Amino acid sequence: MEIHNCIIIGSGPAGLTAGLYAARATLKPLIFEGDMPGGQLMGTTYIENWPGSGRITGPQLIQDMKKQVKEFGAELLRESIVEVDCSSRPFTLKTSKGKTYKTQTLIIATGATYKRLGCPGEAEYWGKGVTTCAVCDGAFYKDRPVLIVGGGDTAMEDASFMTNFTKDITIVHILDKLTASPPMQQRVLNNPAIKIIYNATVTSMEGNGEHVTHATIMNQITKTSEKMAFDAIFVAIGLKPETMLFKGQIELTPFGHMVRKEGSQTSVPGIFVAGDVADERYRQAITSAGTGCMAALDAERFLKNF
Repeated sequence: MEIHNCIIIGSGPAGLTAGLYAARATLKPLIFEGDMPGGQLMGTTYIENWPGSGRITGPQLIQDMKKQVKEFGAELLRESIVEVDCSSRPFTLKTSKGKTYKTQTLIIATGATYKRLGCPGEAEYWGKGVTTCAVCDGAFYKDRPVLIVGGGDTAMEDASFMTNFTKDITIVHILDKLTASPPMQQRVLNNPAIKIIYNATVTSMEGNGEHVTHATIMNQITKTSEKMAFDAIFVAIGLKPETMLFKGQIELTPFGHMVRKEGSQTSVPGIFVAGDVADERYRQAITSAGTGCMAALDAERFLKNF
């Protein structure tokens, strides 16, 4: 069986950047695109903070990256990895199509999945005003009413960030008090632009077919509902890193993120990590791409020295 120099799991900005650098280093990497080719950017409408690209859609940015990666010789496979053996090198990977691959180095760029509410209308308007990233999309909603769902640090960060653009911000939280750290809470509680509705959930979202326009909010105590107008809904109820394949084989944080040692190195020599699967803080396309570069450079050095 052929033993590859480098296999990359994931095809978002982290995985594709890792593929670009690995391909330019003549490692002939294989990139497994997985169940969500392109990652979270495929659900993003316009991106304005990717350097040098101006205003570009998420899917177009991913397509441009894929084209560049292929031009340098990386191979993209429309398959998912369902099993990984990290116990010895070369590492063994099995796909959803029953194929087996072996590799001397592995770059994990499986990303993270934002938890969703699952209410009617959410899927229909996802990427059409309903999103998880205020930093990515907030500037589109200057002086417009926005809703943030959640009570943790991410929700507080989103609310604080949105005050740069609008003074009409509503937070809906299922509990009777916020769960964010005290400093994060104070930034929100002391801001008159932010209204908080406690003991409440979003039970449905509505729109005009092209963009979300309303959310129905139900009080969990009285069970009464109110339909309110919003031009954007930011869902900030948690994030789940896609590390299940590696549980028990590679060291993870208490929240399931992959632990980085020196650079992009994981707890297993020869296995490197990039992107949101290890990032508990920034979670931006550009930071994911940067760590993809790091992982490929580290993999190249590892191959030269082992």
